[in-house]
Amino acid sequence: MKILGIESSCDDTSVALVEASDARVVVLAEKTASQIEVHKKYGGVVPEIAGRKHAENMLPVLEEVMNGYEPPDAIAVTSGPGLLTGLLVGVEVAKALSYLWNVPMVRTNHIEGHIYSILLQENEKPVINTPTIHFPALCLIVSGGHTELVLMTDHGVYEKLGGTRDDAVGECFDKIAKLLGLDYPGGPKVSQLAEQGNTTAIAFPRPMITSPDFDMSFSGLKTAALYWLQDNSDLLYRDSSTSDDSAQDDIKINTVTIHDFCASFEQAIVDVLVKKTKKAMEMYHPKTLILSGGVSANPKLREALSQLTAAFPDCQFRRPLPQYCMDNAAMIAMAGYYHAKNNDYTDWKTVLADPQWHIYPTL
Repeated sequence: MKILGIESSCDDTSVALVEASDARVVVLAEKTASQIEVHKKYGGVVPEIAGRKHAENMLPVLEEVMNGYEPPDAIAVTSGPGLLTGLLVGVEVAKALSYLWNVPMVRTNHIEGHIYSILLQENEKPVINTPTIHFPALCLIVSGGHTELVLMTDHGVYEKLGGTRDDAVGECFDKIAKLLGLDYPGGPKVSQLAEQGNTTAIAFPRPMITSPDFDMSFSGLKTAALYWLQDNSDLLYRDSSTSDDSAQDDIKINTVTIHDFCASFEQAIVDVLVKKTKKAMEMYHPKTLILSGGVSANPKLREALSQLTAAFPDCQFRRPLPQYCMDNAAMIAMAGYYHAKNNDYTDWKTVLADPQWHIYPTL
C-alpha cells in the first residue's frame, strides 16, 4: 500500500510517499522544507509567518515528491495537535487531493506519528525491514511541544500515564539556549556544549522527580537556571578575540564553564525523564520502550534509556533514526498505514484541523 504523508503542524513543510506492508516499509520519496532561517531572528516559531511559509512551500514540495509516481492508495495528513496556521494548510491540501484523485484520507495524529517513526529504517537493496512493535509498549514522547508518557496496548490504543504540567522538554532547552545567546533552535547546541561539561558542577533541581505519579514539571528548572545566570552575571565574560561563531565556547562563569552549565542543566532533565520512565516500566512491564520526538535525538537521553532498558530483559528499546526524530511526513504516512489497513478512513468533507487533538482519553 502506498501512503502519501503530509505534515505541517509546526515549522516544517514535509511530504513523503511510503510503501508499507506488515512485512516491510520503503520510503519511496520524501522532501521537507525547513523554516529555521525564517524564524531564527525571532528566537522561535511565529505561527502567522509559519502558516504563510507552509502555503508557499506545500505545492513545490508535493510536486517534487510525487514526480514520476501515480496517485497513492491513501493520504495521511497531520490534523493535530499543532499550530492551527500550519495544520490548516496541510489539511486543506490533503482534502483537495483526496477529492481530485478519489483517494481515501486518514486523519492522523502528530503524536501517533512520532510513535510510529521508530518503524522507519534506512532503505536497503533488497529491503529487509520487518516493522514490529511488541505490546504493551511504553512511549516517551519528548519534543518542543510535548513531553508525555503513553502506554500503548495495541495499534491505535493509547493511555496517557503522565506528562509535563508546564514546559515541554524541547521548549525548555530552547529557552535556556536563548538565554545563553545561542541561535534558534538552540536545544541541540546546548547538548553539544554539554558533551564537554561537568554534570555535577551546578546542583539544579529535579522538580517532581519523587512525586508518586508520572507527571513532570520543567518550568521550575528553567527558572532556576535563569536565576543562576542572573546571580552570576558579573562573572560572565567573553574573550573579545574570538569570533561570534565560536564565542560561546569561551564563556566562563567563575570556575564553571558554559559546558558545565549546559551539562548540569541537561543532566537534570535526563534524570527526571529516566526516573519517571523507570517507574512506569516497573508498574506496566512493557515489552517495548519507545523514545520519540525531536529531543529523542539527544545522545545523553538515548544512552540513559538504553542502559535503563538493559535492566529489563523482556523489553527492547526502540528510537527513531536521527533524520526521523524531528517532524517529518514519513512518520505520518507510517501511522496512517495502520489506520488504512483497517479501513479507518475519514471522509474528506469532515476532516478538520484540531490543534488540541489527543489520541487518548483526557485524564
